[in-house]
Amino acid sequence: AARLGVGLQGLALAEVAYQNAAAYAKDRLAGRALSGPKYPDRPADPIIVHPDVRRMLLHIRSFTEGARALAMWMAVELAAARRHADPARRQEAAELAMLLTPMIKAYFTDVGFECVNLAMQCYGGHGYVKDHGMEQFVRDARILQLYEGANGVQALDLVGRRLPAGNGQAVRRYFATIQAFLDDNKSAALAADFAPLAEGLRQLIGATAWLAKHAPADRDQAGAAASDYLRLFGTVTLGYFWARMIKLAGTKLANGSGNADFCRMKVQTGQYYLRRVMPETAMLAARVSAGAETVMAPAEAAF
Repeated sequence: AARLGVGLQGLALAEVAYQNAAAYAKDRLAGRALSGPKYPDRPADPIIVHPDVRRMLLHIRSFTEGARALAMWMAVELAAARRHADPARRQEAAELAMLLTPMIKAYFTDVGFECVNLAMQCYGGHGYVKDHGMEQFVRDARILQLYEGANGVQALDLVGRRLPAGNGQAVRRYFATIQAFLDDNKSAALAADFAPLAEGLRQLIGATAWLAKHAPADRDQAGAAASDYLRLFGTVTLGYFWARMIKLAGTKLANGSGNADFCRMKVQTGQYYLRRVMPETAMLAARVSAGAETVMAPAEAAF
């Protein structure tokens, strides 16, 4: 419970930092849009017109909304683990919570800290001083990566204990859930958006198999790969939830139900995540399979 709570703190700080940064970006005037003035009647355009500012804001938003969906799903599964009438369903939910807890704690706080830093960056030098409160968010977010188990320990817990538990039954079931979603949604309309998730899942399954093959004989292999593996796991997981949200929001747009502006932004934010964040999975998978040799080769005295 404490680890999940700390993970939610990482999400919360990223969210409040985003809200402040977005408001500032729409208010702060500096320079002109690269494609020409958007507000010619003003002395300058608001910085929200600049692609790099939008990149930072969308990066944060794609994390907070994806992480919130995962957190809500986790809450439902925890409730099922305690209260569901079917013992088999209770067992499956408990195993899922066991599997995802270290990932949520570490991934939410690692990426949450990165997002708070991006939000401060939107302010330029103004973000580094106390006037706007952004530097406080950065300092508050940093401790989350340390307490309730430093994130490197969470990564070791994931690869060393959670993955092999029950002969890997929970992780196999989880991967099968994502694959089943992809198999059920192969329509041409969704293919371009969901392709990065399919590739990311393939890389995650491959990295998991690599660990299963090499880690038992040499635990340094697991130790060297753990943090990159956890990041890979979290990135694919948020991709899965973004794919689900894109499908649902797209359906609402198509049939005219729900808030059109909300649904349109949901689709666009999800497309940002899947096309611009998900490609990180290739890098992370390559790091996992790079092995421990380059990490362990230098002599202790050389440090």
